[in-house]
Amino acid sequence: MWITRTTKTGAKNTAVQVVRREHQQTIIVKHIGTAHNSNELQILQKRAETFILENSGINPLFPELFGKEKQQTIIEVEQIISRLEVVKTNHTFTHTFLSFFYDYLGFASFKSNLLRDLVIMRIVEPCSKLRSLELLKEYFSINYGRTNMHKKLSEMVKQKETLEKIAVLYAKNHLDFDFSIVFYDVTTLYFESFRQDRDEFRKPGFSKDNKANQPQIVIGLIVTKEGFPVSYDVFAGNTFEGKTFIPTITKFKNTYEIKNLTVVADAAMISYPNVQSLITNGLSYIVGARMASLKKPEIEEVNQKLSGKEEALKKLKKKDGLSTRIETERGTLICDFSFKRYLKDKREMDKQIVKAKKLLEENEGTKRVKFIKNKDDEKTEQVLNTNLIEKTKQLLGIKGYYTNLTDETDKTIIDHYHSLWRVEKAFRIAKSDLEARPVFHHKKENVEAHILIVFLSLCISKVIELLTKYSIKKVRHMIWSVLDVELIYASTGKTFIKRTNITENPMVKFLKKFSVVDK
Repeated sequence: MWITRTTKTGAKNTAVQVVRREHQQTIIVKHIGTAHNSNELQILQKRAETFILENSGINPLFPELFGKEKQQTIIEVEQIISRLEVVKTNHTFTHTFLSFFYDYLGFASFKSNLLRDLVIMRIVEPCSKLRSLELLKEYFSINYGRTNMHKKLSEMVKQKETLEKIAVLYAKNHLDFDFSIVFYDVTTLYFESFRQDRDEFRKPGFSKDNKANQPQIVIGLIVTKEGFPVSYDVFAGNTFEGKTFIPTITKFKNTYEIKNLTVVADAAMISYPNVQSLITNGLSYIVGARMASLKKPEIEEVNQKLSGKEEALKKLKKKDGLSTRIETERGTLICDFSFKRYLKDKREMDKQIVKAKKLLEENEGTKRVKFIKNKDDEKTEQVLNTNLIEKTKQLLGIKGYYTNLTDETDKTIIDHYHSLWRVEKAFRIAKSDLEARPVFHHKKENVEAHILIVFLSLCISKVIELLTKYSIKKVRHMIWSVLDVELIYASTGKTFIKRTNITENPMVKFLKKFSVVDK
């Protein structure tokens, strides 16, 4: 880098030079002249700066200072900069950005800055509540006491229904949510512990996280067709997911006095008692069917209408998209045939058959493998389960859906069910981006407060994704890159705050545009 240097001559005049540093040595690029007084010195310094601008190929640090009256020289600017010290950096924009959406959703009406900031920290850097307090101070210069936080957690839990209603109100006003259809699914959150609760809350059960030996809780979540969460329930860890279905849905229906509600859920929710409860409570449903559990005549009827006996692939391909419906005790069963699904199912079946035959040939002893069964109820000898193989062949490429809707087409029912992935995505965001598990709390009220914070964080994350079209992970990276640098001028003690260059940051542009449009 070229700079202007002044040095005293033997005659005690001032020489003005343009120099550069190379290998810890100062090399003179050009001798501009010798000044005998202050006026000449100022003229020569300006000539040196002009020379640097025209020949160095480097733009000035503060171009706005050149070409004006009462110019400041580069030396003066450098002297000012040298007296500035960086005190700290803050991520104020990140807090402002996420606070905006917290307010936009309507959660600010709860009037709890602590809840807002714990929700923000769950999005920014998921961690324990105590660690969140430390990071709030470090990142945003926000201070809360530990004792105050623990007192507030129990108060937050009491406001669950109020906050859910705020989320529902947002969905009604901004997502055209009319309660006609919702999507329901269940997941589990495990604890970083191997001790169970005495109150039957933290219990081992069927774990979706493959943590069968650790206590867990079961979460039932309701979302809109966009995947926006509107309600949830927490159950003991040993609760069968099918038993969460009716209590959660009926409570939601009664809370909002819904007359016509259709719920979409996966196959784990269907059972004869559940179907009867849905009908009794005036609910419509679209639920995945476990095809293997159908009666033999039902399987044969569906097979005959859709795929038929083994045919050439060209003929089967022409049947892609075919659907049919039959009546069962669990409601109308709509089935469709997919050629792509057929190929996948057949590959899996063939692989399992080969595995079963190999184990039988090698006489590996009693192993639980598909398509192998005990001979005549004997546990010592196993044979190929030809009946199961035949049933599997009949169902290749076929998927079923139970419903009590009579006025909707097969395609509408199937399309609704295929939208169930939005609940699964919401769970992925909660578990991965928001790190909802493992759970470290022991008291039930603290566990429930943790789930509430995750729920609100999920609401904000989903709204940001819907509006910006970016994943919350990508958005978090973009807003985090905006820094506020606090500087202090050593001579006067005055502090300044300078924000890093944000003109091209998509989230900065979005927030400015959205704030104006929204008003």
